[in-house]
Order: sequence, then structure tokens, then C-alpha cells
Amino acid sequence: MIILGIETSCDETSAAIIKANKKTGRVKLLSNIIASSLTLHAKTGGIIPEVAAREQVKFIIPVIKKALEVLKDPKREIDAIAITVGPGLIGSLLVGVETAKTISYVWKKPIIPINHLFGHIYANFVSEINNSAVPEFPAIALIVSGGHTDLVLLKNHKDTLWLGGTRDDAAGEAFDKTGRLLNLPYPGGLEIEKMAKGIKQDLYNFPRPLIDSNDFDFSFSGLKTAVLREVQKTGKIDGRIIKNISYSLQEAIFDVLINKTLKAAAKYNAKSILLGGGVAANQTLRKRFEFEIRNLKLEIPFFVPEKWLCTDNAGMIAAAGFYNYEEIPWNKITANPELYFD
Repeated sequence: MIILGIETSCDETSAAIIKANKKTGRVKLLSNIIASSLTLHAKTGGIIPEVAAREQVKFIIPVIKKALEVLKDPKREIDAIAITVGPGLIGSLLVGVETAKTISYVWKKPIIPINHLFGHIYANFVSEINNSAVPEFPAIALIVSGGHTDLVLLKNHKDTLWLGGTRDDAAGEAFDKTGRLLNLPYPGGLEIEKMAKGIKQDLYNFPRPLIDSNDFDFSFSGLKTAVLREVQKTGKIDGRIIKNISYSLQEAIFDVLINKTLKAAAKYNAKSILLGGGVAANQTLRKRFEFEIRNLKLEIPFFVPEKWLCTDNAGMIAAAGFYNYEEIPWNKITANPELYFD
């Protein structure tokens, strides 16, 4: 089975082709093309929705054409189209959704609507990643990105349970807001990771919000306030102070993420732990997860995609389409920027 995936939920424009084996349940990524308008948003310190959508109108057809180059006869070989329908920026979503609907109608191909958040989970199911291992159920998935921080229990591909999420800022949002506070380039999370390298001591010991709560919710808005207080107290900050603040911020956020995830894995007897989303590209977070799993002597496989599969891409959307195959008539597909796990 060959699926064309299309992803345009935010500032990336992406198209991908996967080849899936129904008998083995394995997915192979044949192409995964991504065009980003990040350099434009870096100039303004954040994403401007109208700018993102205009750039996607330019990119969408060239990106799809490039992704299709791996096929000799795309119109004949493609079996279905998987498209992100939400959540995301409404203008950006519409670029992808309307393009997918047009291809579906003209080529007479079934279309599969995909929740972008599930896409980040299914980046872990691309078989050529993780030495061809595939996660077992039940699995605990942590999606951590600029807009979302959520814990999900996957009983199987068709039965999932949302366990908890952020009550305010997502982890990635906390990184970006703190980055602006420290006058770091956008995106802040990437810059904070760079600044934190080489630091070994948690000098500021920022709060770990909700780390001991009896639920699986998160709250990161207060961390920005804690950093602001330190900046105001210190006055003029130099590179050394920024490095130490960056390290302490990472430590606080990662302690909460890992603690909650491992607590959920123990409660639900998980056979796999999955990490996904843009923040999952952070090497420190990945290593911390692996260390804590070993330290607690948990015999639970830990899955995290390659860095290039953590950010928004169509490969994960196509994979989610295969494992959650549900055809919808093209004229019934709509973009839903508020789509969530319910």
C-alpha cells in the first residue's frame, strides 16, 4: 500500500510517500520533502500566520511534485492520501486540505484525515527508524512541542486515552518565551539547548510545576516568570548567566516531563514509551529519558524518532494514515484548527 502524506499545520510545507505492508504492519519511508519558512519568522521572533500561509501557497505544489518523484506512475501507484486537518493555523491547514481534496477528486483516491498530534506519535512507527522495531501496546506517548504537551495511553491503534496535558504554556512555548526574554534568536528552544551545553550545575533550581500532583497535567507558564525574576534581580546579564539560566530551565522542564511520563508508564503497565514533537529533538531530553529508564531498572523500550522526524513532516502523517485507515469522502473533509484528542 502506498500513501501520499501532506502536512501544512504551521510553518512547514511537507509531502511524503510511504510504502506500507498490510501483512507485516511495517512502514517504509520513500520520500519526505519539507519546505520551511523559519528564516522569515526568525526575523519577527515568532510565526506570523498570514506569512506562513502565503509561503505554503508557493511551496505546496513543488513539494508534492518532488515527493512524487520516487514513483514511476503516481496516479496509478498511490492508494490513498493522508492529510493533516488540525490542530494548527487555519490558513496553513486550508492550503494542505484543499490541495489534498483536489488531488483526491481528480485522481479518484480515498482521503484520510489525520490529527496532527497523532502524527507525532506515529513518527515512531516508521519501521526504518529504531532498527525496524515497532512499539508494542499498551504504550505511553508524550507529545511535547511548541503548542502542545500531552500524555496519551495507546491501548491499540484504534483505542487511545488522553491522560493529561498542559494547563497553560506548552514546554516548547516556555522555551520560546524564555528565549525572547533572554534576547536569544528564534526559535528559543533550539538556542536554549545550545546555550545549556557544557553546564553541569543547576544554579537556579527553578520550580518543577505539578511534579508531585496526582494527575498527568503540566503547567509551564510560571517558569517564564521565575526566569524574569532572576533577570530583574541580576540586572545586566552576560553570556555566562544566560548559559546557566538555560541549563536550569531545561532541568526543571525535563524533570517534570520525565517524572510524569514514567509515572504513567508504571500505572498503565506500558510495554513501550514513545516521545514525539519538536522538543523531542532535544538531545539532552532524549539522553535523560534513557538514563532515568535505566536508573529505575525499567524494562520498557524507549522510542524517539530521528531528529528530522520530530519536527512537522508529512512522513509521520502518512504513517498515521496507514495505522488509522479511515476513508472519508473528499467533500466531507474540513480543516479544524481546534482539533484535539477528543
